Amino acid sequence: MIRFEDIAEKVERYHPNADLDLLRRAYLLSAQMHKGQVRKSGEPYLMHPLAVAYILAEMRLDVICVTTGLLHDVVEDTHVTLEELEQQFGPEIAHLVDGLTKISNIEYTSREDRQAETVRKMLLAMVDDIRVVLVKLADRLHNMRTLDYLPPEKRAAKAQETLDIYAPIAHRLGMGKIRGELEDLSFQYLYPDDYQHLKSILDQRRPALEADLAHVRATLQEKLPEHNVKVVEIQGRIKRLYSLYRKLKERAISIDQVYDLMAVRVITQDIADCYAAVGVVHNIWKPIPGRFKDWIGIPRNNLYQSLHTSVVGDIGHPFEVQIRTAEMHKIAEEGIAAHWRYKEGRSAVKEDPETYAWLKRLVEWQQEVSDSREFLDELKINLYPNEVYAYTPKGKVLELPRGSCPIDFAYAIHSDVGQHCVGAKVNGNIVKLSYELKNGDVVEILTSPNGKPNRDWLKLVKTARARNKIRRYLVETERQRSLEIGRKSLEREADRLKLNLRKLIETGELSRAAQDHGYQRDEDLIAAIGYGKLEARNVLAKFVPPSRLSELDARTPANGLAKVGRLVKKYLRLGPDRIQVRGIDEVLVFRARCCSPIRGEKIIGYITRGKGVAIHRADCTNAANLMINRERIIDVDWVIETEGTTTYPVTLSATTENRPGILANLTTAVAEIKTNIRESHAHVGADGFGRITITLDVHDAKHLSRVMRAIRNVSGVISLERLVANGESDR
Repeated sequence: MIRFEDIAEKVERYHPNADLDLLRRAYLLSAQMHKGQVRKSGEPYLMHPLAVAYILAEMRLDVICVTTGLLHDVVEDTHVTLEELEQQFGPEIAHLVDGLTKISNIEYTSREDRQAETVRKMLLAMVDDIRVVLVKLADRLHNMRTLDYLPPEKRAAKAQETLDIYAPIAHRLGMGKIRGELEDLSFQYLYPDDYQHLKSILDQRRPALEADLAHVRATLQEKLPEHNVKVVEIQGRIKRLYSLYRKLKERAISIDQVYDLMAVRVITQDIADCYAAVGVVHNIWKPIPGRFKDWIGIPRNNLYQSLHTSVVGDIGHPFEVQIRTAEMHKIAEEGIAAHWRYKEGRSAVKEDPETYAWLKRLVEWQQEVSDSREFLDELKINLYPNEVYAYTPKGKVLELPRGSCPIDFAYAIHSDVGQHCVGAKVNGNIVKLSYELKNGDVVEILTSPNGKPNRDWLKLVKTARARNKIRRYLVETERQRSLEIGRKSLEREADRLKLNLRKLIETGELSRAAQDHGYQRDEDLIAAIGYGKLEARNVLAKFVPPSRLSELDARTPANGLAKVGRLVKKYLRLGPDRIQVRGIDEVLVFRARCCSPIRGEKIIGYITRGKGVAIHRADCTNAANLMINRERIIDVDWVIETEGTTTYPVTLSATTENRPGILANLTTAVAEIKTNIRESHAHVGADGFGRITITLDVHDAKHLSRVMRAIRNVSGVISLERLVANGESDR
């Protein structure tokens, strides 16, 4: 249990002149206001602000920030007002608490809207005062440490939000220590089976790894001083569980192929010693080609600086050596939290614009994006970049995410350059627009007045700025096309019904009809007709007497789409499952082959041109590019009419150890949960690992989850993924 004295002692240790009276007054107010309140664990609520303040003190932050940690919930959860807080503690603390309260007090109908608005406010708060977000991260870290006391569904939601939003922000701020703990805690609650499986493997290897680390450290402690390398400290670490899990999944490799499973950190006195230490390390052990990274010469834009090299030596397996100065090590662990200490009393963002240029770009970009799902998807790209540095012909350096192409480069120069890009030269040679830029490339963008973006560009670009500009252009183009189609449909139907469309528009009748259908303007209604969300007949029918309408319908054949819908319903045996399209009755619905959604999975509908409504999983990777115009998205639901036995074929691919009987073990595990196997294939890859592909019948998402859990629990299964129609994995 953390006491106030623990916090005061820690602050005084690194800040002897700190105003401890301010800290004590904050503690007393927090204790008084939270008296009687309890957490889900049953402990007094006061334990939470004490824990948050202690985490901030561990970061060695200023007394204002630690005081804010003690008071961060008093305005939100008690009757203390912001004005009262300002009178007692001053405008600076009141301002920080106000920023935290604004981030927390957000109520939105969807999880995406709430998350997006939370992050928007956090980005703005970071520009105003970075300490708001430092307190918020400490708050989330303590909440994650005590997540056990929440119901399972709330635990999963909180862990997913932490993994999606808070851990990436900690990473972007360079706070490696907090990011790692947030990721591991989220991993534990989101994927408990994988967590326990990997933890048991690592626990078995830990004694041997720690012995190897001790041997390597001892060797370096002996050899480095012999070459006049001034060493401050040599540390060892074993890779964190979630970081290891992600690497195994992304690369489909075994744990023996992870070069940085264990790493040694050499902390030196100055930069010259860092480079000298690399030479010594490569002289002792054989370096692995292509594994040397110089983050000192070109620092990452989250302030991280270090030299990394991977070597193979006398311990029998590869390991990583990280070399940095003591100051670099503080910033690697604490990031902006450490950097803030050198900026105390000033706004670090405003006083050091170069260091925080990435934040300025994020704030500018987020103001341009209104859609919550798009914002969150693109944010993840921006928060986890591996940078590449390319040059304009005039020598200006542009920093882009790893994997960027010339189109990204064009939009980074200016929107107009991107919109009219028709080609590119890299280092004087014409290249395809899909070319992946490399460090040091000199890029010249070729433009034409007739050049314009196309949908395929969305598959190439990596930056949110480029993607947003391309989408905006395509959305506007789609809307203009749909307005044209909608107007023609309305005019054609108005002629059939003997209505004067111009008069309906001039008298405001069409506007009222638009509002009846949930649209604010005539133009929105017309576009909806063009997209296929509404039928012109249904819109205009209210202006025609029912008797006359019946007479006209009797003489006019039903439109093609309605015919198709009726034929599908009449002749296809769809089983007990139905997909209901909200607001449309007679329409062809089909499951998209790119993601093959199954009953129970969250789905969305996409209105195609002439094919009906395509049903995608909500997390389908293709849907993000297809749905550039949100007006073509339509709400859909699974409807279970009876208790049936409908099954869906699902193909899974497992990477396994190459040992006798593993295929039999796997199929037995599937059979034990009464699941039919349609077919299976097994072979040994060039890397010596088994590859088993199995197609089986599942009833719904829960059934699939049980099957995948059973397969993962088979001894020797390294990884498991679901395959989609084009053979790509869906982990």
